[in-house]
Amino acid sequence: MTAHLLVPGELAPDFTLADLQGNTVSLSDSCRQKIVVLYFLRGFL
Repeated sequence: MTAHLLVPGELAPDFTLADLQGNTVSLSDSCRQKIVVLYFLRGFL
């Protein structure tokens, strides 16, 4: 699998993850319900 860097304005690919309660949440489902802001940390301070 090759890495693909997003550029500003490009749509993020859909993905599915577990939330803090263990429920499955997908980006596409969340976008239909509300505005979504993604913030990825590169490491811990």
